[in-house]
Amino acid sequence: MAISVFDLFKIGIGPSSSHTVGPMRAAALFVQGLRERGHLQQVRRVEVRLYGSLSATGVGHGSDSAVIMGLMGDWPDAIDPAQIAPRIAALHDSGCLLLDGHFEVPFEWQRDMLLLDENLPYHPNAMTLIVEGDGGELHRDTYYSVGGGFVVDAEQAASGVLDQDRTELPYDFSSAEELLQLCKTHNLRVSELMMANEKAWRSEAEIRQGLMRLWKAMRDCVDNGLKHEGILPGGLNVKRRAAKLHRSLQELGKPNVIGSTLSGMEWVNLFALAVNEENAAGGRMVTAPTNGAAGIIPAVLHYFVRFSPAVTEADVCEYFLAAAAIGILCKKNASISGAEVGCQGEVGSACAMAAAGLAEILGATPGQLENAAEIGLEHNLGLTCDPVGGLVQVPCIERNAIAAVKAINAAQMALRGDGEHFISLDRVIRTMRDTGADMHDKYKETSRGGLAVSAIEC
Repeated sequence: MAISVFDLFKIGIGPSSSHTVGPMRAAALFVQGLRERGHLQQVRRVEVRLYGSLSATGVGHGSDSAVIMGLMGDWPDAIDPAQIAPRIAALHDSGCLLLDGHFEVPFEWQRDMLLLDENLPYHPNAMTLIVEGDGGELHRDTYYSVGGGFVVDAEQAASGVLDQDRTELPYDFSSAEELLQLCKTHNLRVSELMMANEKAWRSEAEIRQGLMRLWKAMRDCVDNGLKHEGILPGGLNVKRRAAKLHRSLQELGKPNVIGSTLSGMEWVNLFALAVNEENAAGGRMVTAPTNGAAGIIPAVLHYFVRFSPAVTEADVCEYFLAAAAIGILCKKNASISGAEVGCQGEVGSACAMAAAGLAEILGATPGQLENAAEIGLEHNLGLTCDPVGGLVQVPCIERNAIAAVKAINAAQMALRGDGEHFISLDRVIRTMRDTGADMHDKYKETSRGGLAVSAIEC
């Protein structure tokens, strides 16, 4: 399985990579297939079936609306988030779906958008799309949104070949042990090794340009999060806090901010809150590696940029490349899907990635970087995914802020050591996988256990 940094970091929309970005991509891929088969003009009915976690928390995560946007031919990295609500309202009023943006198909929401209380065997995040013509069914396909916006179809799932990319990488690795050995053998830093692998897909100039585009999207997300105030959508009446906190920190004055560890931590909190509030509102953001954990990696990089005397584009690129190396290991050997392994797979993986990225740009050896990632992930093991009301708000927003601070601490602790430590990153990732397998389904993104239930009882 060849995974690029641009597979893990994707520009999309909130509030969920597996429930919003993935379903929109799946529906857009489905329409693309219809176009290639020449079926679009023959379609007279479209039926959407959401299963498992997509059904249980789909409305709160906007899965239903995301699928409709994908069927209209939109993609998560290009769609204007502000246009989704009015276009859905127009569909409700007209009862007409513009398939691929051009072909009018009758669509009755209650009849054609089905949220089914059953699971398909391969993955909790499942959906089936069906189109019918004058003579009956034209085509159907089932898709699985496996976390971080990654999507596989029924054929891929059945074959076990989830990644169609067969790119030969110069330094392919499937474990942290292999990664460290490659770095030692070839005298490479982790970011240098990752850059060499990325060149199998594109030029170094294109890589750096793409990484800076990701960083700009993350900065824009923070800026938007600092501008907006009010109540987040969804019915929980959760207040946005980032804008008010920003004003408060600005009033402290620069000397106090730089001289105070607590104030520095508050800036980290601010950056994470801004991203995740924007995500919860359905805004533009970057999966890092998921939407639910999207605030951690940008918050830590914002922290470095704010409190470092001189920051270069090279620092930013090295941060993303090193973070991606750890994300690849988490995805290959466990999961980054909350529906599959709980929030340890989302926030835990992001915390480990951010710790590794920060360690890299602070001059860590590969061994110290692996230690930083291990610390970041180890202390998120067992974290459940129990969003109140199925919304990526409580406890998700604050959880990102806490994990961002934890990532910084993990990097600092690792840099004080020599890279030697008791538990390897590989063992922690395997533990995350096994813990997720043992975790009861109600604690994995269904809103049927944990805080989600406690909040209702209160």
